[in-house]
Amino acid sequence: MSVGLRFDADWRTTLFALVMVPVLAGLGFWQLSRADEKALLAAEFDRKRARQPATLAELAQAPAQELAYRPVRLSGRFRETEYFLQDNRLVQGRYGNEVIGVFELDDGGLALVNRGWIVADPARQSLPRAPAVPGPVTITGQVYVAPGAAYTLADEAYSGDWPIRVQALDIERAAAALSVPVDALFAYPVRIDEGQAGALYVDWPVVNVSPAKHIGYAVQWFAMSAVLAVLYVLRSTNLLALWRGRHSNGSRQ
Repeated sequence: MSVGLRFDADWRTTLFALVMVPVLAGLGFWQLSRADEKALLAAEFDRKRARQPATLAELAQAPAQELAYRPVRLSGRFRETEYFLQDNRLVQGRYGNEVIGVFELDDGGLALVNRGWIVADPARQSLPRAPAVPGPVTITGQVYVAPGAAYTLADEAYSGDWPIRVQALDIERAAAALSVPVDALFAYPVRIDEGQAGALYVDWPVVNVSPAKHIGYAVQWFAMSAVLAVLYVLRSTNLLALWRGRHSNGSRQ
C-alpha cells in the first residue's frame, strides 16, 4: 500500500516560516542593492581620480557632490605647531590619531590637510607629536566630503595648547580655534596622497565595505532563507519519510 504526500503544518511553525523566509530573502536583496551602491561609488571615485588636480580656488563654488574625492593640488606651507589630532583611529589593532595639518595656501586662505595616521598613547595621557614639514611645498590629495554630519560632543571645545585633540572634525570650530573667519578656511578637509611631503601612514578607503563583501552577505541571507524553507517543508510533510521509503525499496530490489 503506497502512502502519498501528506501536509500537516503547525500554525505557529507556518506563521514563523511565512514571516522569516521573505524577511531573510529581503535582507539578501538589500545587500545586493548595497553592493550596487558601493560599486557605483567606487566607479565614481575612479572617474574623479582620473581628472587633473585642481586648485582649491578653482573649486570654491563647486557643490559638495562634485567635490567629493576630487583630486586637488595645494601650494603653500604647513604650520609647524598648529594641527588637530582626530581621536580614536585604529590601524591594524593599534590606537592612534589622524593628524589634521593647517596648510597656508600661497593664493590666500587656509586648508585642513589630513596627513594620515600616527601611533598614539592608548592611555591618552600624552599627545603624539607629528613631524614638521619644512619649507614651502606643493602637495596633491583628494577632497573628503563626509557622508553625514560629523558627530561631536555638545561641549567639545577646540581650545587649549596645540596640538588640539578632537573627536570629529568640525570646520566652524576649527576656524574659531585658529581665530580666522570660517570663510577663510576651505569648507572640507583634504586627504593627502601617499608619498607627498608631510604624509604619514596613508590608507584612505573609498568605501567602508567592498561590493564583494555585500554580495557575500547576500549569499548568506539567501542561504538562510532557503534552509528555513526546506526545514519547514520537511517538518510539515512526510516528504523525508517517502524519500527514505523509496530509497529503501530501491536498495532491496
